[in-house]
Amino acid sequence: MTANLSAPLRHVVLFSFKDGASADQIDAIVSDFESLEEAIPGVADLEWGTNVSPEGLNDGFSHCFALSFASVEDRDAYLVHPEHQRFVSTLGGCLEKSLVVDYWAR
Repeated sequence: MTANLSAPLRHVVLFSFKDGASADQIDAIVSDFESLEEAIPGVADLEWGTNVSPEGLNDGFSHCFALSFASVEDRDAYLVHPEHQRFVSTLGGCLEKSLVVDYWAR
């Protein structure tokens, strides 16, 4: 599919935390993730929330983060940015699994 250059590129990240992860540990990860919006140029928007679906189809994923970028180049720069890499390196102790999907908004 060809990108719509006027539409934002969305980068959606889902987290499932280990059973032993404390609320304080999860809150720290959320806060740290939120800080990436200001720390990394090119992040146009970042929002997040926790699963509230009654369908029971979340496969253990509880937290969803959606970042918006104006271009593939901005997204790619985010992925290799030292602050993003630092953040990713902190997840091992609490994170059970993650899922990432990127798409052009319509």
